[in-house]
Amino acid sequence: MPRVLLLIPTRSYRAPDFMDAAARLGVEVVVGSDARSPLEGLGGGRTVGLDFAHPDTGASEIEAFAQRYPLDTIVAVDDAGALIAARAARRLELPYNPVSAVEATRNKALLRARLAAAGIPSPASHVLLTSDDPRAAAAALAFPVVIKPLALSASKGVIRADDADSFVAAFERVRAILTGPDALAECGAELADRVLVEGYIPGVEVSLEGLLDGGRLRVLAIFDKPDPLEGPFFEETIYVTPSRLLVEEQQRVIATAERTCTALGLVDGAVHVELRLNANGAYPVDIAARSIGGLCSRTLSFGTGMSLEELLLRHAIGADVPSYERQSAAAGVMMIPIPAAGTLRAVHGVADAEAVPLIESVTISIHVGSRVVPLPEGSEYLGFIFARGEDPADVERALRAAHAALRFEIA
Repeated sequence: MPRVLLLIPTRSYRAPDFMDAAARLGVEVVVGSDARSPLEGLGGGRTVGLDFAHPDTGASEIEAFAQRYPLDTIVAVDDAGALIAARAARRLELPYNPVSAVEATRNKALLRARLAAAGIPSPASHVLLTSDDPRAAAAALAFPVVIKPLALSASKGVIRADDADSFVAAFERVRAILTGPDALAECGAELADRVLVEGYIPGVEVSLEGLLDGGRLRVLAIFDKPDPLEGPFFEETIYVTPSRLLVEEQQRVIATAERTCTALGLVDGAVHVELRLNANGAYPVDIAARSIGGLCSRTLSFGTGMSLEELLLRHAIGADVPSYERQSAAAGVMMIPIPAAGTLRAVHGVADAEAVPLIESVTISIHVGSRVVPLPEGSEYLGFIFARGEDPADVERALRAAHAALRFEIA
């Protein structure tokens, strides 16, 4: 029975789906988390607490653990574990992406530099220290621009600025975000003291879900994002697949995603690529060495019902994958945005939302009584709405109708 180390941060949405997939496959799972269990020593090597904030330390902890409990492969579920997994896999001589490739996915400045060096369409960009004077920096910029932390995910701290005044305000806001403990832990001290400023890329945004095998990219799905992502914040809401882009536009997206993976040196496992498409071509916005986040993977089903998590685990352990073909029905998810900061007091209308035709389920993932924070300071969603049907446009309409039926009391 293969032993798989799943790196799952405690705040991840994805643990249940990966654990269910492992159980179906009969895979022995070791859960590596950023919180230590008081029963860790009694678990027979089933759990291990790791330092996610310091990848070298986390990799050393995995190496020490593997000396007692050998591992066959490592799978990082979210961004937080990707670099630890790469460094540990290198030490243990297990298959994974090169460390340098994963580093480029976790450092947006390095990503832009690698893409530009490879001749892949990329906006002009440069790095500022958080201690720099934003007013002086603004004098040298060609607006509009986007300012973003180097290593935060889920669009946290990503802000568009159209002039000097809005840039100064955005810079101060991002600087404040980066002083928070969560941001410091995710970025690490070496990246939390600087930001990336890059030219704004106009156009429609799509997401490509893929699987790399020996450097070859297998496209699993292309998601349209029908809500315009034009700023000042970039909160993702609706994902729908299959894409309604023209075939030649989809081919352009795929070709750019392939070139991006090659430029970074990514060769194995899941990739999640965000791209903008306009008259000048396809522009990579971001790329992650992991699969789609949140609960969004539940929109995907392959062959006769295999989940994305099962497909990824089969790949990781070298097992046969019966089919890489996504089931033909259109599918979509809406990540329910947080409309205001405060305490979530009540959620109304879930039954009405689930009664909308084509809606499969509504999952509220934040508990009543919890503090909620919208973008750009926050990085969570209130929940997820799932729909499935014959036509992508019908799925999109169903998601919007279900969302309109929900009401949230935030004090």
